[in-house]
Amino acid sequence: MIQKIELDNGVRILAESIPHVRSVSMGVWIGTGSRNEHKEENGISHFLEHMFFKGTKTRSAAQIAETFDRIGGQVNAFTSKEYTCYYAKVLDDHSKIAIDVLSDMFFNSLFEKTELAKERNVVLEEIKMVDDTPDDIVHDLLSEASYGKHSLSYPILGTVETLETFTEEHLRDYMDRFYTGDYVVVSIAGNITDEIIEQIKEVFSAVKPTTYELKREAPVFIPEKIIRKKETEQAHLCLGYPGLEIGHKDVYGLVLLNNLLGGSMSSRLFQEIREQRGLCYSVFSYHSSYQDSGMLTVYAGTAHKQLDELIEAVHMTTANLAEKGMTEKELANGKEQLKGNLMLSLESTNSRMSRNGKNELLLKQHRSLDEIIQEINDVQLDEVNKIAKLILTNNPSISLINATGEMPEALQG
Repeated sequence: MIQKIELDNGVRILAESIPHVRSVSMGVWIGTGSRNEHKEENGISHFLEHMFFKGTKTRSAAQIAETFDRIGGQVNAFTSKEYTCYYAKVLDDHSKIAIDVLSDMFFNSLFEKTELAKERNVVLEEIKMVDDTPDDIVHDLLSEASYGKHSLSYPILGTVETLETFTEEHLRDYMDRFYTGDYVVVSIAGNITDEIIEQIKEVFSAVKPTTYELKREAPVFIPEKIIRKKETEQAHLCLGYPGLEIGHKDVYGLVLLNNLLGGSMSSRLFQEIREQRGLCYSVFSYHSSYQDSGMLTVYAGTAHKQLDELIEAVHMTTANLAEKGMTEKELANGKEQLKGNLMLSLESTNSRMSRNGKNELLLKQHRSLDEIIQEINDVQLDEVNKIAKLILTNNPSISLINATGEMPEALQG
């Protein structure tokens, strides 16, 4: 049972009691990420996430870390294109401490100049690390190829140029826009008490109400091609197809389609390209849903001399699925796998906390596990095959990293 409390300032609190466990997971979710950034401030959501751990009015960065180590807890954060989350997992006896530290970080982070300079260099090294990892950066290139100048194309980490410009004033201004009532969700799950919920209500009632009105513009999917020359042992390829937004009525059909295409070891891409042809160690697909759009991505990495054969195999697999669809047996297997993955994923308090936080931010609704399973069971074969034809017959966007910087003939046109 999920309890939802909305404070007068717009902050929403989601509490799911799981009495039989001894842990509590809590997350402060902010409805902003790289998508909401202006071009000149790209990366500020992620940089702000880093700075929250660099000291408050009462705790140094070391003391924040030591507090959680001392109680055997975990604390971390992450930034995506549409949201940011600061979270902790602790034993239920230490819930009050975790809330106290997370709220201290949220309200009282200092953003001192010396810490800004050090953390700017840390993030710069993170950007360099990603640039040195072609199987990571090729996905950022695909977003750029698919969304052009739209903010969904921006890298979450930002750029070297924008990173250099961030000051305390920039961070405070960004928080005044987005770290405010309507954008904030506090999600907690586990062995929680009424006293803990009251503590959260009292602390987060101090969040400022929202005054900034975000004007979100839906992206237009554009099947562009981007290639980057890099001395690598492998060529890294991504293909992108227009997908579905979060909450779309056909999203479970697309999830089942993705699972068959490249979402598991029994998928067609894995079986054809890795098991039958031995072309890849890593080949997979995944679907990304945003509030008003989505993208189905296929990734594979192979030796440069095998790139043409890889492209041919990927095209053959997607074309076959679009033309002939999946079988009843594949659909039944996919449903059982999806239901199993869903149920197993919800066995931890952290996954429950995350599910509730994201659902509230992005959908503002919460369906029971039984309702979701029923929706999966209700997906019909002709619906999935219609989705396959609708999506996989589009010209894909393409990103490629290889040693020559040249686009193979099979990807031209």
